[in-house]
Amino acid sequence: MTTTSKFQNICLGSALALATLWVPAKAEDATYVLVTPSRIGVNKFLGLGKIGIEKAAEAHGVKARIFEGTDPSTRRQNVQAAIDMKAQIIAVMGFEFGDIIADLAPDYPESNFVIIDTCIPDAPKNVHCAVFREQESAYLAGAEAALTSSSKTVGVIGALDIPFLHRYTDSFALGAKAVRSDINVLPTSWIGGDNPFQDPVRAQTQAALQLSNGADRIYAVAAGSNGGVFKAVADKPGAMAIGLDVNQCGDAPGAILDSTLKRVDVILPATIDGILKGSAKPVVGFGLAEGGLELLAMSPDVAASGCAVAKETEVIGKLKEIQARIVSGAIAIPDPMAQ
Repeated sequence: MTTTSKFQNICLGSALALATLWVPAKAEDATYVLVTPSRIGVNKFLGLGKIGIEKAAEAHGVKARIFEGTDPSTRRQNVQAAIDMKAQIIAVMGFEFGDIIADLAPDYPESNFVIIDTCIPDAPKNVHCAVFREQESAYLAGAEAALTSSSKTVGVIGALDIPFLHRYTDSFALGAKAVRSDINVLPTSWIGGDNPFQDPVRAQTQAALQLSNGADRIYAVAAGSNGGVFKAVADKPGAMAIGLDVNQCGDAPGAILDSTLKRVDVILPATIDGILKGSAKPVVGFGLAEGGLELLAMSPDVAASGCAVAKETEVIGKLKEIQARIVSGAIAIPDPMAQ
């Protein structure tokens, strides 16, 4: 047998094994399926998706299944498996599924697809996008950084200079300047390189540069690269960072002021409810008002969060006032992606 034939047999065997794993005894055993782009493991963001799909399934008296991908091939296979199981809801998380859903969804109009945290152009009627107004929580983070800064200088580090990330970086600067006229907001540092979302070494270098330029508060908008920012601020007395999407305060105890949260566990059940009731719009944006975004300082559990801001009761009070004005519309934060 040739090496190629052996490889083909191995792949076929793996595919059959996966197919056996995916197919349940009854279709209703997997009414709601969540497909993730990678293993959940310690990924708190994906973990919120798991909580969300399970919460929705429990509320509607059905079962939930989680299919964890590892690469483009397994992501597509997992979505197809959910379709073949005739799952009523198929939810996916992240931009990695854009092409997959755009390709498969039109051929299966009886299936309802939910894309979390992104959308696709010209989405068919059976695709619903649940996205965030990231600029709202980023504005709050900027205000918080400015209100707590001793050096009167704050900064933000983004993974890649793309319009979407300007929702964070530009809005952070607006929030900082709105609450403190004497604040100096350093120009955004972009990590760039071959793997900007997973390059903590480059992120640490960028953070060290911002610290040397006087920043004592840095908003880390770089996903897996955030660890490098946290290491840099942990080595600088008085400096602290603000984390992203999940509670990252435990990643560097004492060096993380706060984190902005994306509450996937809130928006996924809400979107599924809308689909089942027939009221879901093709694209629904979630922000502070809907509970889809949150600054941990605003959480009832802030005391147990591990975030340094928990001790800043006066700052928290001011942030609550700012949040109320955002929710009411008194503060309108422009969306960089709409400009």
